[in-house]
Amino acid sequence: MSGFSHLDDRGEVAMVDVSGKPGTMRTARASGYITMLPETLQLLQSGSMPKGNVLTAAKIAGIQAAKQTAHLVPLCHQLNLAWVDIGFSVERDRIVIEAVARTREATGVEMEALTAVSVAGLTIYDMCKAVDLTMEIGGIRLESKSGGKTAHMTTLRPRTAILVMSDSCSSGLQEDRSGKLLQQGFEEAGCVDVELSVVADDAEEITAALQRAIGNGAELVVTSGGTGLGPRDVTVDTLQPMFTRRLPGIEQALLQWGQTKVRTSMLSRLSAGMIGPVMVICLPGSPGAAKDALEVLVPPVFHAFSMIQGEGHA
Repeated sequence: MSGFSHLDDRGEVAMVDVSGKPGTMRTARASGYITMLPETLQLLQSGSMPKGNVLTAAKIAGIQAAKQTAHLVPLCHQLNLAWVDIGFSVERDRIVIEAVARTREATGVEMEALTAVSVAGLTIYDMCKAVDLTMEIGGIRLESKSGGKTAHMTTLRPRTAILVMSDSCSSGLQEDRSGKLLQQGFEEAGCVDVELSVVADDAEEITAALQRAIGNGAELVVTSGGTGLGPRDVTVDTLQPMFTRRLPGIEQALLQWGQTKVRTSMLSRLSAGMIGPVMVICLPGSPGAAKDALEVLVPPVFHAFSMIQGEGHA
């Protein structure tokens, strides 16, 4: 949704930080109704209401309200709405209101759709109250939402292995943080028993670690480290020649998102490809790069494994 409250460390409400989420196309649909006397509905349909065309005014009011949601609901994010529409269905004793809102942002538009329905209902009430004080607004609810994580609702989760390439971490001189972040992120996304290994920046050790992971049944191998320009950064040089297919879309998405955070990410040689049926994604070794990768990859990358199994794009 476009904003919700939670308790911060001091027990106070706070706006949700969505700065770490990439923008995607998001849609929300909401509905509600307003009941009234049959005689009121007849006046409305015949255009005999004292204040004029009720449904036209309600539609305009609802659209305007959707655009003002962040000013009405304190902790909602201000969104650049791509489209809002409102429709009405006249029944025997009520008018059903439906609203659709769409945006390409880092958070959803549920509150905008719900606000549109609410204000459309209030406008109908205002324009009809002179002839009917029995009216009642109700049933306001979210009907559906799409985009963001809900755009990739496949339940399939690949068997995943994380390989960390680091001389200092493999020798015990430094604690691994990036690999643990990746392991935690994929497990929280539903991957079970994510294997984590740490090896030195050495071509033979990297190759052996990858072969072990694949031999243990890994379908997705995510590496961390060895993608820079240093003399010991050999991960990409070692693994890329093994790729049977390149995955340039994943590479581009990771690079583009990384450059919105750190401009020097353009110097990374991150890489992605398939080794037979196994997907391999080579990431930079910093904790920031691990967090960025999780934001980009989870959950959209899981859809690839449905495609690999021949399930198509549905």
